[in-house]
Amino acid sequence: MSASRSISAFSRRDFLSSAGGGLGGVALAWLLNRDRARASGSASAQATHFPAKAKRVVQIFCAGGVSHLETFDFKPELDRMHGKSLEGKGGENLGFFGKPGNLMKSVYPFRQHGASGAWVSDLLPHLAGCADDLCFIKSMFAKSNNHAPAAFQMHSGFTLNGFPCVGAWLSYGLGTENENLPAFVVLPDPRGLPAGGSINWTSGFLPANHQGVAFRTNSGEPVADLRTPEGIPASARAADMDLLATMNREFADANPGDSAFAARLRSYELAARMQASIPEATNLDGESAAVRQLYGLDDSANRGFAKNCLMARRLLERGVRFVQILNGGAFGSPRINWDGHENVKDNHDTQAATMDKPVAALIHDLKQRGMFEDTLFVWSTEFGRSPLTQGIGSLGRDHHPSVFTCFLAGAGVKGGTSYGSSDEIGYLVGGNKVIIPDFHATILHLLGIDHERLTFYHNGINRRLTDVHGHVIKELLA
Repeated sequence: MSASRSISAFSRRDFLSSAGGGLGGVALAWLLNRDRARASGSASAQATHFPAKAKRVVQIFCAGGVSHLETFDFKPELDRMHGKSLEGKGGENLGFFGKPGNLMKSVYPFRQHGASGAWVSDLLPHLAGCADDLCFIKSMFAKSNNHAPAAFQMHSGFTLNGFPCVGAWLSYGLGTENENLPAFVVLPDPRGLPAGGSINWTSGFLPANHQGVAFRTNSGEPVADLRTPEGIPASARAADMDLLATMNREFADANPGDSAFAARLRSYELAARMQASIPEATNLDGESAAVRQLYGLDDSANRGFAKNCLMARRLLERGVRFVQILNGGAFGSPRINWDGHENVKDNHDTQAATMDKPVAALIHDLKQRGMFEDTLFVWSTEFGRSPLTQGIGSLGRDHHPSVFTCFLAGAGVKGGTSYGSSDEIGYLVGGNKVIIPDFHATILHLLGIDHERLTFYHNGINRRLTDVHGHVIKELLA
């Protein structure tokens, strides 16, 4: 196709349909009009509401519902009450399946670790070694006992889909520190996607360029369609791109108020720049043998997830604002997530083997590179698991949104501390209840953002991540 062909002979849509070459090819056209995109403020970092403690965020999301009773919430009373029933005492139907059995003690012993004396189970020996860096929130409360809505709430603040996730809000509110990489990157578990799939990193009603960019972690090509197809001469590609740039300029001039079009073009522009930046950022060949050993890159149990954690560090140090690392997918037989319905020990043994060492390694790696002090580290799951077995005689635990544990670490967080508590058996919140909007408000605060002032007008409402709820948990702040 030649640039001399009349532009009026076909529509812009016809051209995009016939040009081929994928997203990267279309993106190159907008590079020729880069100044227009920059004039809209798409590439520069923005001012915060007050001085920020954190510059960037890494979130570990453990899909399926990690049992607080098998990880970070030590309950000696549950040992004493092992095998007893809660029937008639409010223990009938908090789980998903509504078939509670009897109380079951933790299947792992707990020990105290570090100067803080934090209780961590033997399931997670590597994270136990980081105890003095972690701030546990042991009174988390979620609205839903169903995986997808609960995961949506942990990521977006809402159990319904279509609302922007935390990473998208940060991209919108803070911009990017590296115009050659996305502000918001998602590293899915190579074994599969979590319940709800890409809704867990959606930009919702925010402009499309704030959508999380999910890398293909089970492929040698992290982002599809970045390379120019083979067999296309450079002269032909240049002619096509010149023509498309002209068409884009004409369309933008004719539709100056079309924000969706502008956002889409900014996404295309970013895709073009990623052709060079992504391969370099995701290439682990230059990492030392010591670093590879630290993450366990050659350990068969955690090889895929370990690679994601190391890749996350490389992305963070190159200016990516928010990296979301997913541990566990939605489907599989045996289960490939933390959903320990049948046998919580067998399930958590398998999942912890994928997660424990790489996450602890990421913490150590950030510390030794001087990045931990300005990186907010978030570890979360959608809900916990019941202190009751899932039915009489079962060795599994049902979903339990009424209380569970997450932790924060790094920039601006008091390490070696705990906030809130569950009751004596880990069934209900015992004190200092933390709803997910509180969790999100605190994350935004550490990045210098007032959660009540970060808004986007949509359908007649000034929407925000925390809806009409949320307060900053000041007791966690260093």
